[in-house]
Amino acid sequence: MTDWIKTTIESLGYVGIALLMFLENLFPPIPSELIMPLAGYTANIPGAKLNVFGVFFAGLLGSVLGAIIWYYPGKLFGEIRLQAWADRYGKWLGISSKDIIKSKHWFDKQGKKAVLIGRLVPGIRTLISVPAGICDMSLPSFIFYTTVGSACWVGLLTYSGYVLGSQYELVDKYLAPVSKIVLGGILLVFLALVLQRKRKPRRR
Repeated sequence: MTDWIKTTIESLGYVGIALLMFLENLFPPIPSELIMPLAGYTANIPGAKLNVFGVFFAGLLGSVLGAIIWYYPGKLFGEIRLQAWADRYGKWLGISSKDIIKSKHWFDKQGKKAVLIGRLVPGIRTLISVPAGICDMSLPSFIFYTTVGSACWVGLLTYSGYVLGSQYELVDKYLAPVSKIVLGGILLVFLALVLQRKRKPRRR
């Protein structure tokens, strides 16, 4: 996959970066943790045709456009139909009904902030658009929070690759375990809240 990402960036430049980040939002198995650090590294090569600011904005554009694509199925089809669709066809995109339920619970708990924060949490960032659509969040608000959250994520990855240079793959290597820990922590907190709510009626 690294060779394919590298070839796309080298041949298509900013368009390739935007396209890769767009696809990363549609197909979660494509890692932004590899795309943007590699693009940042490419911008730091002497004589490179790309610059770090152009790389950042291209990645941000692709990320926001990809998030919008997921917003509309939630708005048009609703939660139940999307869960059924995910169980039937989601394996091709690497998602399931459980992923949709998880992102919906996250959105219900955090509200609009979920879109901003969710864009920084791997495992949730791609699908956080779905509950935003299901809950009929206004498109301007969705785009605003998505852009802010995506800018933080894309900026961090781009700068990391730019600074690390040829060792850009370390970003994916070290960020992946951290991401799993963060996601696990979020799930544990959510589970604790659910159990706490179930115990309250019993005490009464």
